[in-house]
Amino acid sequence: MAKILFAEDSDTDYAYLADILKNAAHQYVGVRNGEDAEAHAQREKFDLFILDVIMPGKNGFQICRSLKRNPQTAGTPVIITTSKDSDSDKFWGEKQGADVYITKPFTPNQLLAEINKVLN
Repeated sequence: MAKILFAEDSDTDYAYLADILKNAAHQYVGVRNGEDAEAHAQREKFDLFILDVIMPGKNGFQICRSLKRNPQTAGTPVIITTSKDSDSDKFWGEKQGADVYITKPFTPNQLLAEINKVLN
């Protein structure tokens, strides 16, 4: 069981992620924007961050870059989830330090496989 922070502003996707993580017996904290993700990442230790790209305030790319530059969180894997599926978007996500880039929609098995990969 991992402790995971996810940031997702869509009600539907938020509930979907929460269900996937709960059913896989992961402990999680869900937030609705990038600023809250950063605040939680500074206060608590997480095993993994899952970030949506398009959110109010700071986007997932900005949060990823910030987390990877911070010595406290730099070693924590980041999974980016987004509907943006162009090669340039994927390249940009990797440049910000994302360990995995998953395009929506994804299945629970796809997400859990990526979670297991980055945690092991």
